[in-house]
Amino acid sequence: MMEMHDLCAMAAREARCVLATAVKVEGHAYRKQGVSMLLTEEGVMYGSISPGCLESDLQARVGRVLDTEQLEFVEYDMRPADDLSWGETIGCGGLIIVLLEPVCGELRSILSHMHTYFQSGSTVELTRSFCNHYTRVHYVIKLAEDAENRTSLRPFLIAKEGGAGKKTESVSDEEHENHYFDFTWHMDEKDGPKKAIEASQDPINTMVTVDTPRFSLVVIDPSESAAVASDSGESDLQRGGSTEAERWDIPPQISTRYVPKPRLIIVGAGNDVIPVASLGKSAGFRVVVADWRETLCTPERFPGVELVRGFPREIIPVLDIQGGDYIVLMSHQFPREREFLELVEDRNYAYLGIMGSRTRTARLLNDLPPMKHVHSPVGLTIGADGPEEIAISIAAELIACKRAASAEERRNVQRGIAHASDGHRASGR
Repeated sequence: MMEMHDLCAMAAREARCVLATAVKVEGHAYRKQGVSMLLTEEGVMYGSISPGCLESDLQARVGRVLDTEQLEFVEYDMRPADDLSWGETIGCGGLIIVLLEPVCGELRSILSHMHTYFQSGSTVELTRSFCNHYTRVHYVIKLAEDAENRTSLRPFLIAKEGGAGKKTESVSDEEHENHYFDFTWHMDEKDGPKKAIEASQDPINTMVTVDTPRFSLVVIDPSESAAVASDSGESDLQRGGSTEAERWDIPPQISTRYVPKPRLIIVGAGNDVIPVASLGKSAGFRVVVADWRETLCTPERFPGVELVRGFPREIIPVLDIQGGDYIVLMSHQFPREREFLELVEDRNYAYLGIMGSRTRTARLLNDLPPMKHVHSPVGLTIGADGPEEIAISIAAELIACKRAASAEERRNVQRGIAHASDGHRASGR
């Protein structure tokens, strides 16, 4: 499952693509309201909105959306009364309204800024405001206002020769706190849309706002295909589509909160770490591998993973460990892991998994203050044998703790995951 964090990164790599977002969901559906996916002109799909029943139809619309640079609403009514018109592939039973947005310069800028914030560990709120009878949409992104998400920008980390790490495309804290950029479309009958860019000061929030030109509104009957969409040049919205928007009860302003992917920091770069890093990426973590052995900590061994090289005292300042981070010690080097634990004993984090027996872990923790969120032996007890199965058990425990943390945030209730082996809990030792 791809998060918005991933989609923002993919949008930067794809020259022509469309962002599809479920802006209204009623009844049973595969994914929740607010979920997005990315569709490219070449037919590549990133993420999903349904188990496969909608994506082909959405893909058929990509070319027109990109050519016209107009947005479209598409209705998919898959409630039981209409199942037969969808055939045997239907996997949902609800009503889903999908907004298709061409990733042009302005939306591309929005997604780029969102990715920067995600990389910093910041939660982002994206607001779409429709106006002029749904003929215009105005975008605003800003950092979430809760204090826990007001963090300094964390750079994308990648190992460099002979060093602990380096920053790439990072923004200073002063820039992060004090600036936002305003991108607004101005419609011109002869020359088309023109963009005005204004840099402003805002001591409270960092935000980016965007206006886009008129879009077309398409209502799709389940028995019809995308090919029947209007090609007349007169938009469906001009023919009364705003009435359809009102019928759907789409609010004039839609705000969606997106959280960054949690970081999984693995200390160690041995062969047994490779499947853990791979599964961690698949499970929705932003994976960082840290090790002092340069021959092991390489992009060839860990493709698509952030790398930090150095001893514990060198990497701790670079990692900038924070409350939402998940840490797994897998270096099999007792002195280095002990040094690492001494350096993080006063820091906040979400999870600390330690590879090895309970006896070894007890020696590692000896004479240290009680450590938070300890899981040892790391991983759920599933009878795992070999590095691949052990990696699965670790990934399963990481997912369980991540879900528990999400539930705790929603319900504001203390809860933890009981470890299957030794009774350590996600809420503390």
